[in-house]
Formats: sequence, C-alpha cells, structure tokens
Amino acid sequence: MEQPIITAAGGLVQNNEGAFLLIFRRGFWDLPKGKLDVGESIPDCAVREVREETGLQSLELGPFICTTTHPYFDTWLNKDVVKQTHWFSMLSLANDILVPQTEEDIEKIEWVPREQLPQYFIQTYPTILTVFEAFNAGTPKF
Repeated sequence: MEQPIITAAGGLVQNNEGAFLLIFRRGFWDLPKGKLDVGESIPDCAVREVREETGLQSLELGPFICTTTHPYFDTWLNKDVVKQTHWFSMLSLANDILVPQTEEDIEKIEWVPREQLPQYFIQTYPTILTVFEAFNAGTPKF
C-alpha cells in the first residue's frame, strides 16, 4: 500500500545582515514549514507557515529553492506518510519580534550568521541540509 503524500511549504529566511532563521523543535534545528491548507497556493502556504511559526510578519517571498521529501508518522492521521515540502527563499524586511509557536513544539528561534551554520547543522535533518545546498548552488539571491 502506497503511503499518502502530505504537501507542505516552508521558507529559508534571511535578514538584512544575511543571517538565516533557524527554529529549534523536538531536539533539532529546523526551518519553518507546514501543511498546505485546502484551496491555498504553495507560495502562500510557505509565507503563512513562516509567519505562524516565527512571528515574522514583514516577509518578502523570493525564488523557489527546491522540493524535499521525507517519511514520518502523522499523529493526526495515525499512519505513516510522506511529506513533500516546497521551499522558498524569503527576506525578513523588519526587525519583528521572534515568537516561537509553542503549540508546534518550537522552543526557540535564532538568527544564525552564515559562518556559524556548521555548528547548527550537526543537529539538523538531512532534508534541511539539502535546502541549504540547493540555495547555495545557484538559487537567485535577493
């Protein structure tokens, strides 16, 4: 039996200083993302999820980066699924206060300068590394 595919979208967000936004959830550094709502476009989902999970409101949606897939157990559906996440680059346009969405188990949010990313990558998912690799491989920058 084929596993259901859950469509999601998220963002690789940079601020005006070039630092990247990372969230800490369930023991791992991650990027904000979430499931597509009925009738919602994928880019709109990406922006909504970043806003909900981080508190950032002033965002500029940038170019599409890549799509990742990973299996996981969905507690709402009570079954194994495959999450297909569409990633976009984004720019934070203001110094909004970062507010972790605790109901999504987000414990903290940090702006991480590029040179400090490797220490965070030790404790992240392979798909997040894929997003950064695709971004660095030639995605148009702001």
